[in-house]
Amino acid sequence: MGDNDRAYLILENGTVFEGNFFGAQGEITGELVFATGMTGYLETFTDQSYYGQIVLQTFPLIGNYGVIPEDFESSCVGPRAYIVKYPCETPSNFRSRDSLGAFLKERGIIGLHGIDTRSLTKIIRQSGVMNGKISPSKPSSANLDQIRDEIKKYSIVNPIAAVSRLETITLGNGGRKIALLDFGAKRGMLDALVARNCEVWIFPYNTSAEEIMKVEPDGILLSNGPGDPADSGNRKIVDTIRDLITKGIPIFGICMGHQLLALANGYKTRKLKFGHRGTNQPVKDTQNGRVYITSQNHGYEVIADSLTESSAQCVSSFVNVNDGSCEGLDYGVSFSVQFHPEARGGPLDTNFLFDVFLKRIDDHAAK
Repeated sequence: MGDNDRAYLILENGTVFEGNFFGAQGEITGELVFATGMTGYLETFTDQSYYGQIVLQTFPLIGNYGVIPEDFESSCVGPRAYIVKYPCETPSNFRSRDSLGAFLKERGIIGLHGIDTRSLTKIIRQSGVMNGKISPSKPSSANLDQIRDEIKKYSIVNPIAAVSRLETITLGNGGRKIALLDFGAKRGMLDALVARNCEVWIFPYNTSAEEIMKVEPDGILLSNGPGDPADSGNRKIVDTIRDLITKGIPIFGICMGHQLLALANGYKTRKLKFGHRGTNQPVKDTQNGRVYITSQNHGYEVIADSLTESSAQCVSSFVNVNDGSCEGLDYGVSFSVQFHPEARGGPLDTNFLFDVFLKRIDDHAAK
């Protein structure tokens, strides 16, 4: 790598890391987060929940099995930029179409490598998630404060609107009809439902409850997505979910869907210090004590003891073993989880929750 490839990561706290570009070159600012998965980088950088963020992979070698479009969670790259210690330039996999660096360059996504990713991760763990800027220009002591002020001002604006589908589409032709409200849905969720003989109607994020109910769904899935669930731009979504709750049909919320369903039921949410992003998050079933290893990607949590409306009869179904945060809520007919049971890029421990959802649909229909 030459001087033309030199790149700098500037954090809002003033720390500067020197490395090199891979993929596209340029300048970008975003919310800096870290993901701990040893594998699953394909699913990570095509997950729309990372919209507006710069993703740091804590595992040092990334890209060794190349780029495999069949494993993508969406057709678009979610993160604004990608940071790794060592990108593999010569992947070895019979399914690979290209190297990670070549793919990012083709998509215009900035990559940064060669920095001390362990030290950077420790800064985020100790100080919390913060904004950062990748630039080809090294900041001087004279302009560092001005750059820091600019970095701090960055925020993710209306991310769900930016990643949601614009038109309603259908997949599968099975017996049960599922309405999926798309906040940035991973393909794994769609595949899990279609594989279970479901007809999936995928609606844009801003579809009204009235429009959704016109197709007479048997159940509703609220997908994953980016951003702060309590953001003012999501108020209409929460109102729509509140309307859907009154219809009495089973609702299953995943990740962002879990948080928005909780808000609609009177709970509050808050930002975690550095979030849960990776394929190794342990969660405990509160009913039987069993622990599952899960795939997660979120920076906010539902506050389990914040219920402000007595109308929501609910129990906490899962908790995070590491920090005790809320990982699931069960409302009886409807339920939600913070983790990803479709497990793309992660363990299959909780894939059974899609079967739980369909059983609740069948039980509801039998009443």
